[in-house]
Amino acid sequence: MRFGILGPLRVERPDGTLVPPGGPRVRALLAMLLLDAGRPVGIDRLIDGLYGDDPPAGAANALQSAVSRLRQSLPVDFGPAGYHLAVPPETVDAHRFTGLAAAGRHALAAGDAGRAVTLLSEAVTLWRGDPLADVRDAPFAAGHVTRLTESRVAALEDLYEAHLTWPASGDPIAGLRDLIAGHPLRERPRALLMRALAAAGRQAEALAAYEDARRTLADELGADPSPELTALHVELLRNGGAPEPPTRGPVRHGVPGQLTSFVGRDDELARVTDTLRTRRLLTLHGPGGAGKTRLAAEIAARHDGDVCFVELAGTGDVPGAVLIALGLRDVPLTNSPVSRPPHPGAAPGVTERLVAALAERRLLLVLDNCEHLIDAASTLAGRLLAGAPGLRILATSREPLGITGEALCPVGGLPVPPSPPAPHAVAVSPAAYPAVRLFLDRAADVMPGFTLTEENTAAIGRLCRTLDGLPLAVEIAAARLHALPVHEIAARLDDRFRLLSAGSRNAAARHRTLQAVVAWSWDLLTEPERVLARRFTVFTGGATLDAVESVCGSPDVVEVLTGLVAKSLIERDGDRYRMLETIRAYCAERLDESGERARMERAHAAFFLEFAARADPYLRGFDQIAWLRRLDADRDNLHAALRRSAANGAAHTALRLVSVLSFYWYVRGSRTEAATLARLALAASGPEPPPGHTEEYVLSVFVAALEPGAGRVDARWAGYIRDLATAPAQPFLLYLSAMAVGPPDDELADIVELNHRLREQIAGNPWSQALGAVGGGYMLLFSGAEPGLADVEFRTSLAGFRALGDRWGTMLALSGLAETASWRGDPAAAIVPTAEALRLAGELGSTIDVSDLLRARGQARKDTGDLAGAVEDFTRAADLARTAGAPELVAGALLGLGTLALTRAGAPSAPPDALAESWRYCREALAACPVGWYSADGTRMAILVVLGRIAEFSGDPLGAAAHYREVFAIRGGMIGFPAMAEALDRLAGLAVAAGDPVRAARLLGAVRALGLRADPEGSEPAARAAAGARAALGAPAYAEALAEGMSLSPAEAIALP
Repeated sequence: MRFGILGPLRVERPDGTLVPPGGPRVRALLAMLLLDAGRPVGIDRLIDGLYGDDPPAGAANALQSAVSRLRQSLPVDFGPAGYHLAVPPETVDAHRFTGLAAAGRHALAAGDAGRAVTLLSEAVTLWRGDPLADVRDAPFAAGHVTRLTESRVAALEDLYEAHLTWPASGDPIAGLRDLIAGHPLRERPRALLMRALAAAGRQAEALAAYEDARRTLADELGADPSPELTALHVELLRNGGAPEPPTRGPVRHGVPGQLTSFVGRDDELARVTDTLRTRRLLTLHGPGGAGKTRLAAEIAARHDGDVCFVELAGTGDVPGAVLIALGLRDVPLTNSPVSRPPHPGAAPGVTERLVAALAERRLLLVLDNCEHLIDAASTLAGRLLAGAPGLRILATSREPLGITGEALCPVGGLPVPPSPPAPHAVAVSPAAYPAVRLFLDRAADVMPGFTLTEENTAAIGRLCRTLDGLPLAVEIAAARLHALPVHEIAARLDDRFRLLSAGSRNAAARHRTLQAVVAWSWDLLTEPERVLARRFTVFTGGATLDAVESVCGSPDVVEVLTGLVAKSLIERDGDRYRMLETIRAYCAERLDESGERARMERAHAAFFLEFAARADPYLRGFDQIAWLRRLDADRDNLHAALRRSAANGAAHTALRLVSVLSFYWYVRGSRTEAATLARLALAASGPEPPPGHTEEYVLSVFVAALEPGAGRVDARWAGYIRDLATAPAQPFLLYLSAMAVGPPDDELADIVELNHRLREQIAGNPWSQALGAVGGGYMLLFSGAEPGLADVEFRTSLAGFRALGDRWGTMLALSGLAETASWRGDPAAAIVPTAEALRLAGELGSTIDVSDLLRARGQARKDTGDLAGAVEDFTRAADLARTAGAPELVAGALLGLGTLALTRAGAPSAPPDALAESWRYCREALAACPVGWYSADGTRMAILVVLGRIAEFSGDPLGAAAHYREVFAIRGGMIGFPAMAEALDRLAGLAVAAGDPVRAARLLGAVRALGLRADPEGSEPAARAAAGARAALGAPAYAEALAEGMSLSPAEAIALP
């Protein structure tokens, strides 16, 4: 899409059709986001920009409404830093104008007037009128209008100066007169007009232009012309204003013209341009197909001085190729039909001739494709740089030249969309990634009109990732669109060398197929390098030097690895080494051919099992973050080891990996992925645990059950912790059991006894004790005990986790304290611990925990009257939960928005659609909520209660009662106690209204019978119902009916509603 703010707001689809931007408020919002395209804009800044210094009370809700309307047609994303329009900045005319104007000004300053005219002309033609024309009255607009207008005038001045410097490009006089008419007090266009008139031989008009400038400045400002303008006037009087002859433009030898657009590499372009100002030798190095030649050609085309581009791929004589490219070789030295090739002994003479020819020149020499002539290229480069002080050399090679003074610029694949996105990262449109933009650009060449759509986005992102963003591979893949749809191309890339076997016919032979690109590099390796390269493919996601030495077992690993890095087969990133997937696929075929794969995979699994087991204890202490990052770095290797072990029948290894990784997965919020991997280990083991691995097997069962919708844990394993005689080897097992199985269905006394016994078992483990206190706190809360008792448990846990340095446990305890504050009716006290818990969850990178804590803080904000803050928290919670693939948390956040809308519906000045909005949010929450998982069951029960309240509010008591009764059809365990209690309270209120006070009293008594709350009347709706029943029956009869309800068995109480 294309966007315009240099004139009336304009939104244009790729096919040229226009998208109506919406009403004034939506237009203003869109304009603000376009001014910061690709970057987030904070909510406060948006509100200030839309409403000024005195925003209305509902500004946050109005902003959310405007964003919702804008999202119907445009990709507006939300992240921690605010909202942003997920489009590349260059699709917005103002940003494109700024870049073109800056590049034109730079070209003008460098003396390349022709290029300046081209760039500046393109820049000024982007203007369609006054900037921000239809949102100029918005509070944010004035400063931007002034800035953009000034930028346009400056660009026009640069353009007219470029025309004046390069007369063949056009006559600037008419344009300058128009510019002066609009900006009569600017002196630069008046000076340019004087020069242009003098250059055209119109001396009298040039002098008159000065007089007009002098008179205008005196009349308007009471000032004289500047010394510069006065000096120009004197010069015109003195020499008649004869213009200087135009200077010669830069000389360019051999710079290849391009048939396609240049995409991405802005950072590399800027870095190389800056480096070449201070360094005389720079090598673009990287793997084949990365676009080194194209980048070098672009740098050469943009260079503001003389350039000579030398292609070395098809030659064996480096000095001779340079001599030919410079046009210096005379007839006796050419390989004409009547002459013989030069003898190798002639090379020194050629080199000295080059030194003599270049000694006094300022030149950028580009040596392209040096890798197969690396020694000759480095020797020549060193000699030329020593003898020609004005020379700069830009080389491209798959390995550096390796001479003193060489600066390096690595060129790898273009940036690709992540999968999945990083936790808490601001969402970015795939079109913002250069690899995707390159694919779209080349795809449009094959299939005009091809664009990024909702249907093909995932396939294009996967394709670019699989091909490492390598431009050559992406371009060849795009060319296949004439025969295959994009999802088929992406799906077939496992056999990429066969699929991508037809590149451009005008490309060099080594670049026509993907296989040829990699084979060219492979053929340049020594035998030890080939052995290590093929063995290295056992790693996924790279490896440390320790891992390479341990797993690959080659002699002289460091030396050989260094050689592979130098030749761009392997990349070094800090303390890690990685291989591009395309190169890895080729080398993996060589590993299969060698017969070493099974041995390498066993060594790989053994190394990473030991690594994970060593890391696990550190995840529960002060070094938690450092070890989380170490595990993150090898996440792909750890998971590959588990998958291969399961596939190869090594079930015991797979189960042990699940056990030692379980806490890591949980802290990072990777519960769905963990469940998938655990199921692989279980499938490899069969229905029975392998001998000696029962605990790991049961733990894997629990991990597999953490995925929403996984169903209930088999009864055989659900009660595993009841039979433990000693503390488990993996202390996280007890927590996993609680999360996977849920609270026991036993009587409360039995639950208390089990909790006491388990806490005795873990008495010697401080971390387990702190975790046990969290469990004890929640048991007290859900059992209806005095919140102060739970508070003691959570504070004990908090002290324990702080002493150990465990952020995750600290977050858990703080969340429990916040929950306790809410239960005792003090929501303001819940906000501070929740804020600290949110900070810790962010440090841990757990999107799931951040989402859940935002939902909790939203509830506290709602209860303190901060409705705008609650909307923000609930909305962010829902967005993050969707990103994390946690439907139960999506449901919880939507429920929060539903209860908020219900609160607004009950206000005196309620919006007319508040009740309908509440109902819609709750229905969406119910649809999102998984079935058959205890944690989600608790949320489902809470949603049904709110739906019942909405029905009551709407005057539908029968519908309300149906929703309340449905709560008791769900097995929610202790986590469902609050919903069950409120459902009984509200059913009692309905019974009073229906004229059945006896039933009302019994329902209130059932609250006590089920152990949901110690005081049957201890909530606001219960107190109202009790007052009505007592008034209708009298105190004695009410007390009798209440006692009947309290004496019911749990089964009878459940059946009562």
